[in-house]
Amino acid sequence: MESNLQLVGAVDQGTSSTRFLVFNAKTAELLCYHQVEVEQLFPNEGWVEEDPMEILRTVYECIDATTSNLTQMKISTKCIKAIGITNQRETTVIWDKHTGKPLHNAIVWCDNRTQSTVEQLVAKTPNKSQDYLKKYCGLPISTYFSAVKIRWLLDNVPEVREAVNDGTALFGTVDTWLIWNMTGGASNGGQHVTDITNASRTMLCNIRSQEWDEELLKFFEIPMSVLPEIKSSAEHYGYMTESSLQGVSLCGCLGDQQAALVGQTCFSPGDAKNTYGTGCFLLQNTGKNPVMSRHGLLTTVAYKLGKDEPTYYALEGSIAVTGGLVRWLRDNLGIIKESSDIEDLARTVPGSGDVVFVPAFSGLYAPYWRSDARGTVCGITQWTTKAHIAYAALEAVCFQTREIIEAMQQDACDLEDDKAKMKRLQVDGGMTANHLLMQLQADILGCTVLRPSMPETTALGAAMAAGKACGIWSLDPGDLTSVTFERFEPTTFDERRFQKWKLAVQKSMGWHYGDNLESHQTEAGNARNNYSPVNQAQILPGTFFIISTISVAILGRINF
Repeated sequence: MESNLQLVGAVDQGTSSTRFLVFNAKTAELLCYHQVEVEQLFPNEGWVEEDPMEILRTVYECIDATTSNLTQMKISTKCIKAIGITNQRETTVIWDKHTGKPLHNAIVWCDNRTQSTVEQLVAKTPNKSQDYLKKYCGLPISTYFSAVKIRWLLDNVPEVREAVNDGTALFGTVDTWLIWNMTGGASNGGQHVTDITNASRTMLCNIRSQEWDEELLKFFEIPMSVLPEIKSSAEHYGYMTESSLQGVSLCGCLGDQQAALVGQTCFSPGDAKNTYGTGCFLLQNTGKNPVMSRHGLLTTVAYKLGKDEPTYYALEGSIAVTGGLVRWLRDNLGIIKESSDIEDLARTVPGSGDVVFVPAFSGLYAPYWRSDARGTVCGITQWTTKAHIAYAALEAVCFQTREIIEAMQQDACDLEDDKAKMKRLQVDGGMTANHLLMQLQADILGCTVLRPSMPETTALGAAMAAGKACGIWSLDPGDLTSVTFERFEPTTFDERRFQKWKLAVQKSMGWHYGDNLESHQTEAGNARNNYSPVNQAQILPGTFFIISTISVAILGRINF
């Protein structure tokens, strides 16, 4: 029977951990996996880095541990016919092609050191607009995307600048760094490639032609020579040259959020999923034509599952801090010992007690795109406890998701597209194990939330792409394994809570002003003046707002 097994491995390299998982190509069953945490480095305030060599090491460690487990299950590693990769997107690596050594730590997607670079880039646009380049790449000029990080490295790291000038530097997002090393690296002809979903997140790829764009390269002053070749998400990239899987084809690659979209089988226009991880990312399939959002969303490539297959696009709402907020409560404030403890703590109170928590630690992403925003806690009184803070943190995740969905629905109205009217939301990611969070999400959205019984949909999507590329995994609708879901149905929700959230968001803006305080004060003031809740008179009386996350600890009245 073992000889008939056709297995697919998936590298899932995320922001906080690396995993290698093995799936049965016929049944989509997860057979075994291994996971290792990845250390994040914070050399300065707002800076987030990771060691590219550690990322690579954890991949090999997970592969070896998983294949060892497979052997203990009396299953030969020769049954693994293909490997897919899914990765944290936008995280930027630059290395020397001769030595294979990184020229700097990887700059992680949520790093915001590039704020001054963003301001300089916006200033050089003809209309001083953050959205000037969206017509080419579908993305706003933001600290989030890879091109801005490359520009910062060129401007601030002499080793990078010299290597680029000498023609010895290679750039890649994490998928490219892994594929180059896993297919031979500097010593054995490593393949310098990326897939179209990751390329579409760099700000250097034309969203329509799906090629590196000369106008974008000229704008950012980045040479074509450092860029990888763009391929589809399901084709042969090269063979493994190291580890226990030497000789196996690497033939599937998707950015993590697009991989989850595929893993959730969101193959029809209007299908949507939300992944709750370090951040939160809601993608909606928009079909074979890119849709340009007018309400703060990103236009991105959803997948292209083969060289000759059509490209599908998506609208995306990106939230910087969701699971990261729980880790912050654990590591920085110490109000919980384990991340999973937040549900039990929040359940000890009936609600947040009018506390609203805006976790804008790296600014606000969609739909606001305000890098000057900072974390804000509003509504604290002498009766506030750590349980109220925990409850407000869970609500913050749900409120941010609602804002993304409302933006998607506004875009749908502009397009007169009834398919985008969301009646249900498919979810995945580590935070979905929190039952209270899922129920709050259903209540705050007013729609059904569907949680799959098999939660590893991100890795599954990468495995599906690899399996399709090597011909052992059919993605025809009739052949796909049916997915079972747990349903969370909405109950009553007080809409005034959402209006308070909107007010707190406005209060979070304008806190990080860099070198231009007057300009940011004016922007924040204009934002507040333009804000008009349904009835502020019902919201404001008797509410005492404290705008500081540090005050949580200083007041000493919260039972930490």
